[in-house]
Amino acid sequence: MSVMRSMALTLILSVLVAILGVWGGAQYVMHRVHRPTPLHELVHEKLNLTADQERRIAGMERDHEARRQALEAEMRAANAQLAQAFQQSHAYTPQVQAAIDRFHRAMGELQKETIVHTLAMRAVLTPDQTARFDETVVRSLTEDTR
Repeated sequence: MSVMRSMALTLILSVLVAILGVWGGAQYVMHRVHRPTPLHELVHEKLNLTADQERRIAGMERDHEARRQALEAEMRAANAQLAQAFQQSHAYTPQVQAAIDRFHRAMGELQKETIVHTLAMRAVLTPDQTARFDETVVRSLTEDTR
């Protein structure tokens, strides 16, 4: 096999692996986002929220849900852009990189949004509720690192 052919094959395989990695990461993130979290269960079933707390948190959750859905739609659009860029050239082009960057920006914004929402809910809780809430947040953030 010629050197040029080897380089071309290596490049094509590298691009395929990169695209599969981004797609796999997106699938993992989307799966994790859609399952009910221990924090949601704690807040709504175990903290014995007052009616005022329930009302305030419900409003926060409505706002967060709208922003979450918009960011997830942006992630799906970035994946579609990546698929199109890959299909056009089968190479690691600036268009492929732009789609990957677009996806990572949306994913980062979703993570920031989720943390801001979590802190806003925390501010509504009593000190006793906050202790249980914090425990659950830390456990949720570290459960895959143990």
